[in-house]
Amino acid sequence: MAGCALELNMLPEDCVSTILSLTSPLDACRSVLASSSLRFAAESDVVWEKFLPLDYQNILARSVTPLNFSSKKELFFALCHPILLDGGNKSFAIEKSRGRISYLFSARELSISQSNEPMHWTWKSTPQSRFSEIAELKTISRLEIQAKINTQILSPNTKYGAYLIIKISDRAFGLNSIPSEISVETSDRVCYNTAYLRDQCNYEKQQMAMLFYNNRMQMLKERVSKGDGRVPEERGDGWMEIELGEFFSNVRDEEVKMRLMEVKGLQLKGGLIIEGIEVRPI
Repeated sequence: MAGCALELNMLPEDCVSTILSLTSPLDACRSVLASSSLRFAAESDVVWEKFLPLDYQNILARSVTPLNFSSKKELFFALCHPILLDGGNKSFAIEKSRGRISYLFSARELSISQSNEPMHWTWKSTPQSRFSEIAELKTISRLEIQAKINTQILSPNTKYGAYLIIKISDRAFGLNSIPSEISVETSDRVCYNTAYLRDQCNYEKQQMAMLFYNNRMQMLKERVSKGDGRVPEERGDGWMEIELGEFFSNVRDEEVKMRLMEVKGLQLKGGLIIEGIEVRPI
């Protein structure tokens, strides 16, 4: 890197900026450490505007809270922290290392079966969520959660994962009787799998229920497609997530459908808390 820095020092600053803009945010930061003489070029707007999303001005216009910045580099690092968009129903962020885009859609942005029926769902606020509302399931027999996203708002040529962000209340029932069916669908590919809606902390309670209803549960499982039987994993923000599937964001725009369904058991279920669905690079 030191030898490369010496060669770059011999070039005009605008040429150096153009070269660095073809690298990555991480490389641009490293070039400053390699040679202090490259600082002005490495921190120029020419470099950091290339690392920003192509539609960053549209993102700023949709931000709930105005962002203060004096340079494109400052803006880049401000967007590395999640910001709320579209009235607070979406969260947007970019990676520090490569600037790749991620979105988190709130529960209000999802299609949830009978979510507007107070008998089945309750909408409430919690300080543990970045959104003003989360959805908590009271009781329902057919559970369906869906979301759609167009790849044109994501980073091109990037592999993405879709994750349902949830919690399981202490009063939960019927969620773990049989696996839920999960899928991610693009125009030319559908990725199917299964997942269990259970909290590992309450697993002993759930195992006790399995002892009483084992025969019925085994019968119900036969109705569901085979899969990995994924379980929720802890996140760093106090929530849990289930990976619904993966897809590749091409240069061309296409619609991606993400889904979790448990409609074959027909048993009553409740206690599922939904924050949203996150789409992020993997």
